[in-house]
Amino acid sequence: MKAIRIHHYGPPSVLTLEDVALPHYTGGDVLIRVAASGVNPIDWKIRSGNMAQAMHFPMPLTLGWECAGTIDAVGHIVTGFKPGDRVFTMPEFARGGTYAEYVAVDATQIALMPRTVSFSVAATLPMTAQAAWSAIEAAALQPGQQVLIHGGAGGVGSIAIQLAKLKGAHVTTTVSTRDVDRTRALGADVVIDYSAMNFADQVRQMDAVVDTIGGATQEASWGTLKPGGILVSLTQPAPRGRAEAAGVRTTQVMTQARGEVLKEIAALVDAGQLLPLACQIYPLSDAAYVHESGEAASLVGRTALHVAHD
Repeated sequence: MKAIRIHHYGPPSVLTLEDVALPHYTGGDVLIRVAASGVNPIDWKIRSGNMAQAMHFPMPLTLGWECAGTIDAVGHIVTGFKPGDRVFTMPEFARGGTYAEYVAVDATQIALMPRTVSFSVAATLPMTAQAAWSAIEAAALQPGQQVLIHGGAGGVGSIAIQLAKLKGAHVTTTVSTRDVDRTRALGADVVIDYSAMNFADQVRQMDAVVDTIGGATQEASWGTLKPGGILVSLTQPAPRGRAEAAGVRTTQVMTQARGEVLKEIAALVDAGQLLPLACQIYPLSDAAYVHESGEAASLVGRTALHVAHD
């Protein structure tokens, strides 16, 4: 099969299209013929070596941690899925390898993909949608509560907005000028253009903050919370004692691959209650160009690598 691999960390040019063996699958796995693979910032952070100390990968490495495709074969203990099923998944980081024509995934980490979207759009949902789901879950929002979601135009933020609204929350979000109208259309109640104003001067008494950015944005967010509120970080853990000093709570979310969550996400998409971002599609062989564009922040919306027709 064809796969995009790296043999060492480095710039986008280290991504090479190669012929490799089919992945091995065990009794609890499914073998998926990949139609499209999602592309995420974590991909180029790993490729560049920026994550080498936190996450160790043997080389050569096939990149990619979300995809959609068709089940080609199932392990002998798998129930609920069969060859021919159209599925989407976020494989665990210990496996990955979705920049390829086939990937083997634990059956507990897949779900039938939404019927109402293409393979390419479905391929861009598992990682970001599960991250947003986990963040809103950790925030434990109740109807009428106030939540500040940073990066509302991004893959995670855009879905977090919609999930928070489904919980009945009042949503404030921060975006760039070009994304104000589009983010408001997703249901955000208050949209703050961070290039025109400082959100920390505008926002107070939040029940929760969903931090998709970290750094200075996280530090400025503590003052937006009401006493006892919670900051949910999807990036970096809060400095020790920082939440206590502000009289609030904090938690860091590490996204887990959960098929049962993907099933819920697919149902919301098919019901028209969750709108994925528009998707740019490139051939698998253009992976290096996509990484280069992503690192230059010139990609808009979500991006998928087209792998195979199905």
